[in-house]
Formats: sequence, C-alpha cells, structure tokens
Amino acid sequence: MTRAMNVTLPESDVAQSCKTAKVAISAIEALPSGGTRLVCVTIEDADKMRKRLKKHLIDGAVTRYRFYRPPGAEGGY
Repeated sequence: MTRAMNVTLPESDVAQSCKTAKVAISAIEALPSGGTRLVCVTIEDADKMRKRLKKHLIDGAVTRYRFYRPPGAEGGY
C-alpha cells in the first residue's frame, strides 16, 4: 500500500479528520479539480484514514498542480 490518497473533500475537512483520528500528516495539498491529496506519515495511519474516508476516496489518477511547495516552505502557503 501507499501512504498517499486522493479524496473529494476540502483540505480543511481532511486535516480536521486527521486531527480527530490522531493521524500525522506528511503532506496535504488541494487538487485543481477539487478535493485533496493526503499523504500520511505511516502506512498504518494511511490505512486508518482510508477506512475513515472510504466514501470520499478518488479512484485512479488525478491531475495535480505542476509545482507544490508545502506550508511553511519559502514561497509556500
């Protein structure tokens, strides 16, 4: 399995869901088509979030922004 997943929810909802589940986020970014890409710190946490967000998961490949800078990085959000 992978630590990454794409969901149809807004970034703030995904972050709150992770906080509630006590899951650490490695990276999170908005998708151009709507929704959010979430990368958890551990595979176990990713599995927990996949179960929690099951009905919101996006199957298949999604388009991402060409260049992403994480929050707090120079030039990032």
